[in-house]
Amino acid sequence: MTTEFKYSLKGQFLIAMPQLNDPNFYKTVTCISEHNAQGAVGVVINQVQPLLSAKLIFNELNIDYLAGAEDIPIYLGGPVHLNEIFILHGPPFDWDGCLLINQDLAFSNSRAILKAIAQQKGPESYIICLGCAGWGPGQLDYEIKENVWVTTQCSNKIIFNRPLASRWEDAIKQLGIDPALLSDIAGHA
Repeated sequence: MTTEFKYSLKGQFLIAMPQLNDPNFYKTVTCISEHNAQGAVGVVINQVQPLLSAKLIFNELNIDYLAGAEDIPIYLGGPVHLNEIFILHGPPFDWDGCLLINQDLAFSNSRAILKAIAQQKGPESYIICLGCAGWGPGQLDYEIKENVWVTTQCSNKIIFNRPLASRWEDAIKQLGIDPALLSDIAGHA
C-alpha cells in the first residue's frame, strides 16, 4: 500500500483520544519532532517513570552531577528505543545532533547536553525522556483518520510549566474543547 505524504505534523501535539486504550498512549500528549514520508517520531510529555531518576542515569553513564540534579524526573518518551535517552528542550540549540522542531523547541540525544544538564549548564527548559514514540510511513495519518488522535500546535508552556497531571486536559483545551465532553467511543463524520 503506497500513501502520498501530504502534510507534516512536526511541531504539533499529538493528543490521544479517550478511546485509545493502548497503555503506552492512554491520555498522552506527544510532541512530534519529525514527520515526513518515512514516518514520524516524537516524545510523550506527560508520563514519568516513577522508579527511575536522573541519578540512576547519571551513575550508569558515569556523568558527574551537581546536588539537585539527581532528582530530575525521567519521562517515558514512548515504547520505541527504550534504551536511548532523548531530551526535549528550549534554547540554546547549539548541541551536537540537535533537531530544531520550531523556533522555540528542539530534540536532542547527545551525551554533551545530558552532561550539561547534570552540571546545571544545560537549557533552562527541558525534559529527559527514556524512549520515544515512532510511526512508520502513513501509519500516523491512518490513525488520525481513525479518530485515535487530535492535533494542535505545541506549547512550551504546557510542556515545561504545567503540572504533569493536567497536560492532557490543557492540550485538549487549547483546541477549544472541554475534555469532560469527550466520549471514549470513536465516530466518523
